[in-house]
Amino acid sequence: MRDFVDGSAFNYEQGQRARKLFAAVVLAALDDAIADDKKYGNGPEQIARWARSRDGREVLSCAGIDPNERVVKGLMEFVAKGVRTSVALSREESERRMAADEAEAA
Repeated sequence: MRDFVDGSAFNYEQGQRARKLFAAVVLAALDDAIADDKKYGNGPEQIARWARSRDGREVLSCAGIDPNERVVKGLMEFVAKGVRTSVALSREESERRMAADEAEAA
């Protein structure tokens, strides 16, 4: 029984690592689309084309993201904002956004 539990825990950890790896690929695709948007002006279309492609849907699924049209629109909006993923995920950016939301609510 102990071997089964250890094996299940190991498989779960491996799955989580794989999911994080695919999530990093999604973040890299977003950064590439943002760079394309700044250079050529077609970033949202690029990320939409990738997310709707067979490879894009596979990567999104492996990252734990349901590859539906709502997600594609969200990715396009994120790219249109032009904020790099490393900046968007930082604590400072999160605090700045929360302060802006509170200022709007007041």
